[in-house]
Amino acid sequence: MEALTWTGMLAPLNLIFQALLGLLAVMAALQILASLLRLDTGGTISNADGTMALQPGAGGLLGRLVFYLFLALVALLLVYLLAGVLLGARAGIFGGMARQLLPVWVALAATFALSMRFKRRLGLYGKLFDSTVGMIGFAIVMFWVFAGVFGGVFDLLVTHDSLSQASGMKNKLPGTPLRGAEAGEYPWFLLGGDNLARDVFSRLIEGAWVVVKIAPFATLFAFMVGITLGLPAGYYGGRLDTFLSFLANLILAFPVILLFYLLVTPEIVLTGIPNYMALFLFAFPLIFLAILLNARYYTQPSVRTPLLIVVLGLGAWLYLSMVSTDGAIVRTPTYVIPGLPGFIDLFDIDPGILVVFVSVVFVNSPTVFRIVRGLALDIKTRDYVAAAQTRGEGPWYIMLWEILPNARGPLIVDFCLRIGYTTILLGTLGFFGLGLESESPDWGSTINAGRRLLSLYPHAAIAPALALLSLVLGLNLLADGLREESLRD
Repeated sequence: MEALTWTGMLAPLNLIFQALLGLLAVMAALQILASLLRLDTGGTISNADGTMALQPGAGGLLGRLVFYLFLALVALLLVYLLAGVLLGARAGIFGGMARQLLPVWVALAATFALSMRFKRRLGLYGKLFDSTVGMIGFAIVMFWVFAGVFGGVFDLLVTHDSLSQASGMKNKLPGTPLRGAEAGEYPWFLLGGDNLARDVFSRLIEGAWVVVKIAPFATLFAFMVGITLGLPAGYYGGRLDTFLSFLANLILAFPVILLFYLLVTPEIVLTGIPNYMALFLFAFPLIFLAILLNARYYTQPSVRTPLLIVVLGLGAWLYLSMVSTDGAIVRTPTYVIPGLPGFIDLFDIDPGILVVFVSVVFVNSPTVFRIVRGLALDIKTRDYVAAAQTRGEGPWYIMLWEILPNARGPLIVDFCLRIGYTTILLGTLGFFGLGLESESPDWGSTINAGRRLLSLYPHAAIAPALALLSLVLGLNLLADGLREESLRD
């Protein structure tokens, strides 16, 4: 069996792709030069109604040309993608990956079709599809979300076991055929093998699942902590604000990497400190929900009481399941604090993931607290807050149902950006071998393993590095799109 080339039967299209890419780069450079030389617009012309209009000029014409070349490049990439899905490995490495990622393409197409169809009913999320930058960022982010879910949970995308070693595949280049492939086994290593003869493509997909299951939820928990503490600090002010701000500034005074290093080192883990931190930090979503529902239905006890019982009962069950591992909340060499018994414990979080999760929440919470506090200080002076106070609404109702909804724009944007920061932090931890297991397929660990032979076999490190770069880029573009649309509200 021969090794795959990058594009296989689609090789004749490569010349067109290179030509379009080169023209796009040249025209973009000329457009920048035209803007520097103030050639963006030409003279003025008179319209029939007597108004004046500016002619496009050289810069405007170059801008249109850049736009059309970009559309042509996107169309050609779609041709590569569709041909790869249809031809599979006959279209080379790109075709093989396109065929493997077919569930992701279907999910993306369905998401965009439904979102575009009902975008006027979807609030700020629907308005995102009026922003080109936001749509591009959303597409990149959802690509990795779907790749992580379909590959890590349903095992639909990976071609080989990410931990298994294949004989003779150590440091093999992308497209190398698998030696002695059995019937039903995928016959190639699409992105080559790493220094332990493991499939880079499969580890890349499973590494996406590591990011997807940690970064968004850890950021969400950090927001729950920051919102629950930041709102009263900004609304009440005084000694409460001074005390909470001092604690936040105390944590922020330490370098982030040093804090991570201290929290995930084995010596700290053995003391049980991360478990105690989980016991404290994971309670904040429960506290937030309780206050939110109580403030909303305070005047309707017949609705409030059963709703709180159901929500807090399920929430407490989830909370205890999260902080309990193997029947213990804290387990050290000298003592054990018992948790939920196994038959009612819904799930166990891997100790390495728990430590990283808690560390991310602890490090991000003070920054979120300061943002929420600042927004609360500004919004509490608005007229609608004064109107709510005049109606006799309670402080928590005003904070959660008047101030917080009007602060959602900046918070949503920061949430997207903070997921990107968290993704970078996870990659940094994995690169230094902290927190997650050494054999974990997370992108940071994979980059660290591949960098040792970077000059000879760059594929093992470049693939996860590009994945990390693209996800963070997508999150930044998504945040830009959300910021643009939230400013129009």
